[in-house]
Amino acid sequence: MNQAGGTSGRSPFARLLREMRQSRGLTMEELAEASGVSGRAIGDMERGRSLRPHRGTVTALAQGLRLDEAAHDELLAAARAARPAANAALSVKASPYALPRGVRDFVGRHAELAVLRALAQQVVDEKKSQEQGRGVAAPPVAVVFGAPGSGKTSLAVRLAEEFASSFPDGGFLLDMRGLDAQPLSVEEAVLRLLSAWDVQVAQLTAEERLALYHATAAGLRAVLVLDNAGSEAQVRPLLPREGGVLVVVTSRRTLAGLEGARHVELGPLTEQESTSLLRAVVSDGRVDAEPDAAHSVTELCGHLPLALRVAANWAATRTNWSLHRLATRLADEDRRLDVLSAGDLRVNSAFSLSYSRLAPGAARMFRLLSLVPGGDFSLPLAAVLARVPLPDAEDVLEELLEAGLLMTHREDRYRFHDLLRLYARARHRAEDAPEQSAAASSRLRSWLLDTAVVAGRWYEPDYGAPPPDPSRLVALDDHEQASRWLKAESDNWLAAFREAAEDGGHARVTEVAEAMHWFSENWVSSGHWVEIHERAAKAGAALGDAGLEAAQRNYLAWAYWVCESRYDEAVTAATSALSLSSACGDIAQQALAHNCLGWLEEMVGDVSSAADNIRRSMELYAQADDVIGYLQAANANITVLRKADRMQEAVETYREVMEALADSRNLDRIPPDVRDLTASVAGYHVSSVHLNQGHWQVAADALRAIRGHFDARGYHRQAGKVHLYLAHALAHLGEDTEAAAEFRAVLTLESRIPSAMVEEARASLGVLAAGRMSPRTRFE
Repeated sequence: MNQAGGTSGRSPFARLLREMRQSRGLTMEELAEASGVSGRAIGDMERGRSLRPHRGTVTALAQGLRLDEAAHDELLAAARAARPAANAALSVKASPYALPRGVRDFVGRHAELAVLRALAQQVVDEKKSQEQGRGVAAPPVAVVFGAPGSGKTSLAVRLAEEFASSFPDGGFLLDMRGLDAQPLSVEEAVLRLLSAWDVQVAQLTAEERLALYHATAAGLRAVLVLDNAGSEAQVRPLLPREGGVLVVVTSRRTLAGLEGARHVELGPLTEQESTSLLRAVVSDGRVDAEPDAAHSVTELCGHLPLALRVAANWAATRTNWSLHRLATRLADEDRRLDVLSAGDLRVNSAFSLSYSRLAPGAARMFRLLSLVPGGDFSLPLAAVLARVPLPDAEDVLEELLEAGLLMTHREDRYRFHDLLRLYARARHRAEDAPEQSAAASSRLRSWLLDTAVVAGRWYEPDYGAPPPDPSRLVALDDHEQASRWLKAESDNWLAAFREAAEDGGHARVTEVAEAMHWFSENWVSSGHWVEIHERAAKAGAALGDAGLEAAQRNYLAWAYWVCESRYDEAVTAATSALSLSSACGDIAQQALAHNCLGWLEEMVGDVSSAADNIRRSMELYAQADDVIGYLQAANANITVLRKADRMQEAVETYREVMEALADSRNLDRIPPDVRDLTASVAGYHVSSVHLNQGHWQVAADALRAIRGHFDARGYHRQAGKVHLYLAHALAHLGEDTEAAAEFRAVLTLESRIPSAMVEEARASLGVLAAGRMSPRTRFE
C-alpha cells in the first residue's frame, strides 16, 4: 500500500499539481486561500484520490498558482488525461425544435406557475370535451413577459415538464428571434413547426401551409413555446384555433395586443427566492452561514435569475472562499464595467466576474462564440471557430457551462442567453483584433460550407459516400447523418452561404447550391431553396457561365413551384434555362428545361404541350447518355400519357423504365436509393393507368410492391394515395378485410395529408361495412 506522502501510483495530474505548488513555495492552505479551492480538495487531488477534477476547479488552481498560459494548458492537459476521450467525429442528432432540458435547481415563481398550471389544465380539459363532442373552443394562450434574464424560458420549460404526461405529442420550442434585425417570419415559423411535426408541405402556398398548420395543431396534444417573440403580429397567426396545443409566448414586451391571452409578468425574484437559488447552486452551507453576505450578493445581482446563477456558479467552484469575498468582488466590478444595451450594471458585474476567472482559452472561446450566426451551435463548430481539437473544445464548453456563461440547447447543442451573447460580443470587440475576428469568421464559413457540400452530395448520384476526412469533425457516414447535420446546422450554413454571396464568392455559391440540388427534394419544407437557387443563378451569370446559370434556373423552376406554388415564375425560370442552355450547347440542361416545362404544363392541364416537351426531354437525355435524367423524364411521361388517355403508351413507358433499371449496364450508373425511388415513382404512376382501365388485380400488385416506400421517405401525400388506391382495388376484387386495413392506414395519416383523402377513406370504410362495392372508378 502507498504511503500518504509517496508518489507511487499517482496520476500525472496529481504529481504535476504538487510540483507546481511546491515550486512556488505554497502550502496547501496558502493555495486554498489564493484559489478558493478547499485545502481538503487540493489534498485529495495531490494524493490521486480525486481523479476527475472539473475544468473550472483546475482553472481556479491555475489562477491561484499564477500560472502563465503554457503552464495552465499543461495542467489542464494532465487533468484531461483521466477523462474519457471525445469521439474523433460526432454524429448529429437533429430534433431542432424539441424543448431543451429544464434547469435542475429551479426555485420560486409559485404564483406565476399556479396561473400557468391552471391554463394548462384548462387546455387538457377542453381537449377532452372536444373529443367527446361537446363543442370546439380556441385553447388559452399564456404570455410570459419580463426583463432579460428573468427566467421566462426556464419557467415555460418547467411548466411543459410538469405536464408532459398530459401532452403526449411532446413539447416544442421555437426561437422567434424577436430582437434580431430579421425576426423569424410567420411563414418560416409555420415551415419549421410543420417539419417538426413531420408534415409534408410540397406544392402548397403560404396560405395553404398556414391552414395545414392549424389543421395539424387541432389534432395534437402538445406544448408549444414561442420564445423571444418581438410583436403581436409575429405570433398571432400561429395561435391555434382549436385543439389541445398549449401555447406559451415569452417576450421582453407585454404583447398586450394579443386578445384573450393570459399575461404573466416576471419581475425580479423575491429575497427568499434569490437566497433559495443561491443555496441550490452553492450547496455546501455557505449561504446559511453568511446570511448578510448572501443578501449582498442577491442585491448586487438585482435578484435576477440569470445574474444570480452566473455568480453562484462562480462561487460553487471556489469552495474555500466566503460569500463575503464574492460580494466584495461583485461590488468592485460594478464600479468599472461598461454598460451593455440591457442597461443593468449589476447584471454585467456578475458576467464580468465569471468572465474574469475563465482560463485564457475559455475566455477566447467565449468571445469567439459571439460570431456564430445562428441561434445555437454544436461542439465541432466551436472547435473549428477556436481552432482547437474536439477534446479541448469539449473541456472549454464544459468550463463555460460550469460558469453559467453558456446553456445546453439540446443534448448535443449549445446556445447563449441573448444578454450573454451581447456581453461576449462586447468583449470580442474590446479584446480581439479585427484581423483575428475576420480570420475566425472566415474559418467558420469555410468549414460550414465545405461540410454542407459534402453532406448535400450524399444525395447526388455521382458522389455518394465521401472519402474519410478526420478534419471534417462530424460523422457523415450515411444519408441520415448527412441530413441530420444539414438540418441541425441550417441556420449557420445558410448564413455562411449568404455571406459568400454578398462577398462575391460566386464559385462557392454555385458549388453549394449544386450540392443541395438532390438533397432539397428530401427537405422541401426548408423554406430556403428559392433563395439559394436565385442567388446561385445570379452567381452563374456573374461568372459568365451560361450552362451553370441554366442549371440553377432549372432548379429554381422546381423551387418556385414545389416550394412556393409560384407557377408563372417557375415557367419563366425554365424558359430562361432553355434559352441559356441552347445558346451554349448544354444538352443535359436543355433536357432538364424541357422536362421542367412539360411538368409545369401538366400541372395546369395542358397535356398536349406537356407531352411534346417531355418527349423532347427524353430524346435529349438519351443523346447525352444521361440514364438518370432519362428515367425521370420517362416517369413524368407515364402520367402525361395517362392524362391524355394514351394508356397503352403509358404502360409501355413504364416497362421501359423497369427494363432500364434491370439492365446490367446501368447497375453501377444508378445509385441504390435513386433506383428504389425511380421504381416506386414508376409503380405509383402506372397504378393509376391500371385503375382507370379497371385492371384491379394488376393495379393491386403494382401498389403492393411500393406500399410503405413513400411513408419511409416522408412523402405523406403519395403514401396516402398508395394506401387509398390499393384499398379501392382490393374492394373491387372483394378482398374486403385487406381493403379495410388500407383505408384505416389512410386515417393514420390524418394530420399529414389533404382532408379530402381522409374523408374518402372514412366514407369508404362505411361502404365496406354495409357490404357494398367501392364506388370509385376514376383515379388521378
